[in-house]
Amino acid sequence: MPHATAADGTRIAYQVRGDGPPLVLLAGQANDHRWWDPVRHDFDGAHSTITLDYRGTGASDKPDSPYSTEGFADDVIAVLDELGVDRSAVYGTSMGGRVAQWLAVRHPERVGSLVLGCTSPGTRHGVERGDDVRRSLAQPDPAAARRALLELMYTPEWLALHPGPYTTLGDPAMPAYARRRHLSASNRHDAWEALPAIEAPTMVVHGTDDALNPAANASLLADRIPGARLHLVPGARHAYFEEFRTTAGAAVLDFLAGARHR
Repeated sequence: MPHATAADGTRIAYQVRGDGPPLVLLAGQANDHRWWDPVRHDFDGAHSTITLDYRGTGASDKPDSPYSTEGFADDVIAVLDELGVDRSAVYGTSMGGRVAQWLAVRHPERVGSLVLGCTSPGTRHGVERGDDVRRSLAQPDPAAARRALLELMYTPEWLALHPGPYTTLGDPAMPAYARRRHLSASNRHDAWEALPAIEAPTMVVHGTDDALNPAANASLLADRIPGARLHLVPGARHAYFEEFRTTAGAAVLDFLAGARHR
């Protein structure tokens, strides 16, 4: 698997597939590129897709040092530089949406259009998940905690028809220290003051029934980013992009196609 080298020497694994204008797909916290496996084909006809394994996950190096969403964004730039991609559309979901915010703020010349899915501006100004959700995820029984996460990601109806395997529950081979580093990076994210500086055409996508990252964050982002479009997916939970792939994916592709012609 090819790697790019970040400024601090960390090797970042990346994957490229398809033809067409480049589209960077950014996964959620503590996940590698496999997060996108169930839906990546949906973009093949219109884009070449670029994914990466965040530091601490997959085939990337796993330094035991502080991680940040800003640093993850710089790792994405290292991958784009390695590939010779000057400008790309960017679609980030969950923590990947936080990383995508910094990409658009810190490297505006590299981001042609931006999609922020099931994400937030950060803890300080965002709407946090409820204590009941926190308790469900912190259960001492790993099987119970895993089930709680599944039910936050997908509706009961979808889970009944799709027994797995699931690619959105975290990289199972990830070291415990790296998992903690990812959690800290996501929790410390705060792009609120910088969001009005985003220049890229932006769409914010969120499931209306998302309790893991409450849907109220979508309107906060859309109101904060100049000209941003808001698209809510009725009845969807956190993994709206997979369960509601037909409608959500089409909306994203339509937006990206329109943004290219602005």
